[in-house]
Amino acid sequence: MSDTAKIIGFLQTTHPYDVLPQAELEELSASFSRKSFREGETIYAHGDLLEGLYLIKDGSVEITDVNGGQVSLLQKSNHFGERGLLRDGVAATTATAATDCTLLLLTPEAFKTEVAANAAFARYFNRGQARPKAASGLMTQHVSDLMAHAPVTCSETTPIADCARLMRDEKVSSVAVTEGERLLGLVTVRDMTNKVLAEGRDTALPVSTIMARDPITLDPGALGTDVIHVMLENHIGHLPIVEGGKFVGMVTQTDITRFFGSSQTQMVFDLSNAKTIAEMAAVTARLPDFLMQLVGSHLAHDIVTRKVTDIADIVTRRLLKMAEEEFGPPPVPYLWAACGSQGRREQTGVSDQDNCLIVDNAATDADMDYFRRFARFVCDGLDACGYVYCPGEMMAMTERWCQRLSVWEGYFNKWIAAPDNEAQMLASVMYDLRPIGGDERLFAPLQKTALEAASKNSIFVAHMISNSLKHTPPLGLLRGFATIKSGEHRNALDMKANGVVPIVDLGRVYALQGKLPAVNTRARIVGAIEAGIISETGGKDLLAAYDTIATARLEHQAAQVRDGQKPDNFLSPSALPAFERSHLRDAFVIVRTMQSSLGSASARS
Repeated sequence: MSDTAKIIGFLQTTHPYDVLPQAELEELSASFSRKSFREGETIYAHGDLLEGLYLIKDGSVEITDVNGGQVSLLQKSNHFGERGLLRDGVAATTATAATDCTLLLLTPEAFKTEVAANAAFARYFNRGQARPKAASGLMTQHVSDLMAHAPVTCSETTPIADCARLMRDEKVSSVAVTEGERLLGLVTVRDMTNKVLAEGRDTALPVSTIMARDPITLDPGALGTDVIHVMLENHIGHLPIVEGGKFVGMVTQTDITRFFGSSQTQMVFDLSNAKTIAEMAAVTARLPDFLMQLVGSHLAHDIVTRKVTDIADIVTRRLLKMAEEEFGPPPVPYLWAACGSQGRREQTGVSDQDNCLIVDNAATDADMDYFRRFARFVCDGLDACGYVYCPGEMMAMTERWCQRLSVWEGYFNKWIAAPDNEAQMLASVMYDLRPIGGDERLFAPLQKTALEAASKNSIFVAHMISNSLKHTPPLGLLRGFATIKSGEHRNALDMKANGVVPIVDLGRVYALQGKLPAVNTRARIVGAIEAGIISETGGKDLLAAYDTIATARLEHQAAQVRDGQKPDNFLSPSALPAFERSHLRDAFVIVRTMQSSLGSASARS
């Protein structure tokens, strides 16, 4: 039998070649060559230009990272080198013959040609780098695509009558009042009816006498559903869009009607009109089905978790209003902030509550008693709505996390100055803070000061790096997984603790190193790439790995909901097809590589 015939025979038993048409397989086989290596011989080293795609015909190959740590021990029918070929042609790892081995080497040109021509072949080797195409609709529609880009405006000295004629002639229901590019206020048809006609106001008066000053706004990067949430929660029908202090557009109820997604819109509407906690709990009971629908629409994982978190935000803000109605107006300004997955906008079907209350320094002891009762009411309400109490009591109802701003500043100063184990744990959670309700002016200075101080303290950053490396991807030998060994979830992967948490930890460290204000993990990684904290190639690999791991976690939870089970984070690898198992493991390898790079850089600094 000729060598070519032997190669074809082997390829016919190896995925993804086994699904290629015979003629295509024979043509591709001509681009393979055979290479042999002795035990201990280097096949390629980190940074080398790759000769092509390697396929193991017999023997075994060890793959190590830049620091010499083992990434994989590959056996017969395993590939390696594809990541570097699909990126820049340079090896990101080192490959060494663990035993005497025979390899089949496919030329880079033939490999890339087949990837470009064959979608199934490309999916096998792309390692999840392409994000799922989002379903069309309001959930993924950005405000910049919805808004009127040339909205009608007037100056604050424009007579009311002229403004009314402007509305009529332009066939609009609102006019933005501006000074240059700065938004001053908003006038609507309702204002003309209620403030002018109903009160017999002189229409020669300037429009500034009836406009709504400092109206609620959004930025162009918000999603279409953010418009719904803001409109319903604040009972408004017109929403100006402002970017960098400049008025750039307008969105109205008419603009978004055609994008309504009935199930989500109904949930938001019902929550916004709920009068009791029990009514809200009846709405949040639909969350598992909501998650299943979102995942079933093949939305990107970060869109799914953003939408799920939006519901938690609305529930929290409704409870804050209820608390103010229950106990009276707050005696001093306060800020309710979420941390953990809600803070990062990464909630799934399994989420407890993590929150805190920051109170203005002017608060008296009596005022603090008010806020302690206030916090208990909100946390109890969240628990009733399915956001169960935090096992670690990291909630505003715990006195430690309901404090004046000066105390919070002291907390961060202490954690940074003396980064012991508890400080690392607490700082890891609290650096994910995001304002939910109250006075946001209490938050910005705290975040800026904490990021500045942390980034300048190399010891603190080193401790945070060390802490971030404690959660490791579940990688075993022989291209297997390190599954849970005993207990209820035996032989499963913890897709939270060993899946997304290592990536969340990496993102948080990158944010500290670069003083990045972003809280969301994906936004942190993107920001780290843009700021040069990590390389573009490494960052893109990490984003692809994150997408693969987070998507697998959500699909597992959605499948449980479909089967009538309570969603959890424990995925059995045996439940996945071989194709998906391979991609998931490759994603874990990328995460371990990035952890290794972070640890190595920290050791050198």
